[in-house]
Amino acid sequence: MKYHVRVGEEEFEIEVRSETEIEVGGTPMRVDFQSMADQPVYSLLLGNESFEAYVAEGEGGLQVLLRGQLYEVVVEDERQRRLRQASEVRSAAGGEFQLKAPMPGLIVAVPVTEGQAVEKGQNLVILESMKMQNELRAPRDGVVHRVRVTAGERVEQNQVLVTLT
Repeated sequence: MKYHVRVGEEEFEIEVRSETEIEVGGTPMRVDFQSMADQPVYSLLLGNESFEAYVAEGEGGLQVLLRGQLYEVVVEDERQRRLRQASEVRSAAGGEFQLKAPMPGLIVAVPVTEGQAVEKGQNLVILESMKMQNELRAPRDGVVHRVRVTAGERVEQNQVLVTLT
């Protein structure tokens, strides 16, 4: 499984190949990762180096204390990344926004109607994909200009679902 990891301003693509092998930016590495007795402390063997990390949830991601330095870390799998990208505003604030399907799937519900005022974070569409229901939310306040799908409809990746103004 692939993950996109952002540490501060740097971004890495990490692919987990097995319990003992990962690939970081295309470079294969052997790894051993163990939780330390019901505490947020982890032992990590990466290649020939040993690390001990304290990991806690922070605002919008993880806080990782490693070798005396605190890092802000955001981890997304492919699905989470597509959902986030689909909800980002692709035009200037106040302009038209098109909510597109981040992946192919089945429309389960469209809880909004044309002309309806919506708030940032409000559900616009519920899309089922890979046996999971994904709530696609408004990236900003606006008005539903056009609803292009209905419940029960199959959609393709990047298909426009709802337009906000």
